Amino acid sequence: MTITGFTHGTSADVPVQRFEVFTGAGRRRDWSDEEKDRIVAESYSGEMSVSAVARRHGLSPGQLFTWRRQVRSQAKQDLPPMFVPAVIDRPAEPPPTRRKTMTRSALPIAAIELEVGGVIVRIASGTDSATITAVIQALKAAS
Repeated sequence: MTITGFTHGTSADVPVQRFEVFTGAGRRRDWSDEEKDRIVAESYSGEMSVSAVARRHGLSPGQLFTWRRQVRSQAKQDLPPMFVPAVIDRPAEPPPTRRKTMTRSALPIAAIELEVGGVIVRIASGTDSATITAVIQALKAAS
C-alpha cells in the first residue's frame, strides 16, 4: 500500500511503514479536581521542576501553570480578610521651650564712661545721642 502526496521520501512509491488513526477528541482529557490538586501539590513540592511534573502527567507546562494560578486565586477568595489592630499613640508633648533671657545682675558693658562732679556715668553702646545729651546736661546743672 502506498499513499501518494503524503510521503516524505524522494520516491512516490515508498511503502507506508506506520499508519496511525486518531479517534476521539485527541489529547484532551478530563481531569478530576482531586487529580488536579494532587498534580498541583506535586508541582509545589520542589523535588522536580514544574515542566518535569507536567511532562510526567502528559500535560503542557502552560496548563499546569494555569491550574496553579487558579488554586492561588481560589485560596485568596477563601481566606477572610486579615486585619492588624491599629494602635494610635499620642506623641509625647515636647517640653515647653525656654526663652533665653538676659540676666540683669551684670551691668551692661559700657562703651563710654564719664566722670562728672564725682559721679560716674557709663553709656552703653547703642544709646541714642539725645539721651546722652540730656544726661550730661542734667549732671552739669546739678553740680
